[in-house]
Amino acid sequence: MNWRHEAACRWEDPDLFFPVGSGGPALLQIEEAKAVCHRCPVRETCLQWALEGGQEFGVCGGLSEEERRRTARRRKARARAGRSARAGGSARAGRSRGASD
Repeated sequence: MNWRHEAACRWEDPDLFFPVGSGGPALLQIEEAKAVCHRCPVRETCLQWALEGGQEFGVCGGLSEEERRRTARRRKARARAGRSARAGGSARAGRSRGASD
């Protein structure tokens, strides 16, 4: 079964998850949408789908558009740091092996 069939938002007005604007009434709408997400049994799956698929608009997985952008930036930075650390470790390991030969 597709995870979307279990989503709490399935029974909600889709417009709730796509507020217009970023202040005033839109902030209240975002909080209402997040409340639906927080009681959803597939929230984590939805968030992964939104982050991996580049879902740019609306509230998904309990995060607003801006929150997902920040989360995606942090993930990319961690991935880059991890690759740099692994590459640096490999280079150091290669130098130390060569020095002992």
